[in-house]
Amino acid sequence: MRVIGICRFSYPALGGFKRMHDTVEAREAYLYAAERMELRFAHFEALALPSIRAQTDPDFTFLIVIGERMPEPYLSRLHDLCASVPQIRIVPRPPQKHRLALQLAIQEELGANDEDTLQFRLDDDDAMGVDFVAQCRSVARRSGRLRRREPRMVIEFNSGYSARLSANGISAEPVITSFWACGLGVTFPAGDTRTVMNYGHHKLHHAMPAVIHPRPPMYIRAKHEDNDSAAKFRTGPLKPLDDAMRQLFRDRFNVDEAEICRIFADQAALRGKG
Repeated sequence: MRVIGICRFSYPALGGFKRMHDTVEAREAYLYAAERMELRFAHFEALALPSIRAQTDPDFTFLIVIGERMPEPYLSRLHDLCASVPQIRIVPRPPQKHRLALQLAIQEELGANDEDTLQFRLDDDDAMGVDFVAQCRSVARRSGRLRRREPRMVIEFNSGYSARLSANGISAEPVITSFWACGLGVTFPAGDTRTVMNYGHHKLHHAMPAVIHPRPPMYIRAKHEDNDSAAKFRTGPLKPLDDAMRQLFRDRFNVDEAEICRIFADQAALRGKG
């Protein structure tokens, strides 16, 4: 089974954001503003990238969709950060509707599309468990009889953490959620023209069966001021990590609190210079 993940990194989509803009140029000006880009890079470097790099099953592709006009130094910075992760492909696209752009990126990666696939989404400011790919493959194998009757199927790991990152470290709380984009994948049969981006993640179970696992914890969902879905993203109070949680974050997500302190201290220093 082929595994393909996808995210957008400050892609100037036509729609797909809560904050609306009248023109593509206005959208790009908002997306590429220095303070916002520093926040996105800090979360990407602290959460998404380490968890992608540490996957125990390395046989997957991860597409990062960006705008064709992403300016320097951000374009080179993104390429430099991703250069050591062979699974990552950076895919520039012209401004299009959000879902269409990501659907096309997946379809182009599929090519002849002659294998069953498992496809997943990950926001650039979230992390997935280091065994996400391996666990999804295992569930897909063990549900082979179901998939022969229902070839499109959701595999969801519904427990994880809500977290806020800063130069002081990580504050977090455990959560159990329903069909968040992080922590789930969708199987598709060979030749299927649909992709994970043809569906709203929160309504996937309306269209296909779902296999739901409450363990192990499989995602970290970041909370911050530029979180586009903040209005829907309401969880309880966050608490600083204790030693056991610090070790769990390292083991489960390859996320290190000391490294996060360094990244966000650097971000604060750059903001201060601005």
